[in-house]
Amino acid sequence: MLDTAIIGGGPAGLAAGLYAVRGGGNVCLYEEMFAGGQIVKTHRIDNYPGISDGPDGYALAARFEEHAAAFGLKIEYGPVTELVLNEDPKHFMFNGERIEAKTVILATGASPKTLGIPGEKELTGHGVSYCATCDGAFYKNRTATVIGGGDTAISDALYLAKLCKKVYVVHRRDALRASAILADAALKTENIEFIWNSVPEAFLGEGKLSGIRLKNRVTGEVSELSTDGAFVAVGVVPRTELFAGQIALAENGSVITDEHMETSVKGVFAAGDVRNTPLRQVVTACADGAIAATYALEASRVK
Repeated sequence: MLDTAIIGGGPAGLAAGLYAVRGGGNVCLYEEMFAGGQIVKTHRIDNYPGISDGPDGYALAARFEEHAAAFGLKIEYGPVTELVLNEDPKHFMFNGERIEAKTVILATGASPKTLGIPGEKELTGHGVSYCATCDGAFYKNRTATVIGGGDTAISDALYLAKLCKKVYVVHRRDALRASAILADAALKTENIEFIWNSVPEAFLGEGKLSGIRLKNRVTGEVSELSTDGAFVAVGVVPRTELFAGQIALAENGSVITDEHMETSVKGVFAAGDVRNTPLRQVVTACADGAIAATYALEASRVK
């Protein structure tokens, strides 16, 4: 039986794994696809303390994974199913095997929020994307549009501006929510054009994106913007489907924890973007993971 099972291999899960193995626990991390979580979609990270070379998300995630593995963290790749948190021991299925653990750390992260407008579902993967670093290369020397005004959206726009001949940024307000350094850089980039006070009403095209129908929230004017690609960056939705109904969630669907990262179920902890937190950044996810691992190990030793 494990002392602690960590579900999710983003910054929170990897930091938790590092702290847990260094704390002497019998620990395993389970990741559905690949290490890194949402950060692998970021083309440059400038605000993680001590790392000033501005690595992309893949590179930083690889550093995290290598660091944790060097201290002995075991990482298994594949989907976790049938998770039961309100029994002792906690248990779930992984690759046909029942895994038991005294404590569990939920670090399942979050998924990109969709717009829910006509054409979005049909054209996803055919011009509509949620990851600029994943799909931006397809639009080299073409036109792309980013929807959103936060850090992720403006980071995406700056990344795409290096590849595309033209990048539009569609934002529902008349000012950006992104940090000043990102906003200033985007506003000074010649091939980025802002379309303010506007929201997308539909993605247009048959089998392939050809444009976006926009509505100006101030004037009510409806227009069509021709574009080869659209990148949606309007926030994230916490990934709680694996344990829905078993622990307390906030109104926005994120996991409620105390200051020790413990949830409403004893022995179950949460860290990172899945948690109800005012800031979703790599540094805060790592801090969550460190705290969760410390108290999960403590709880495992009194069971």
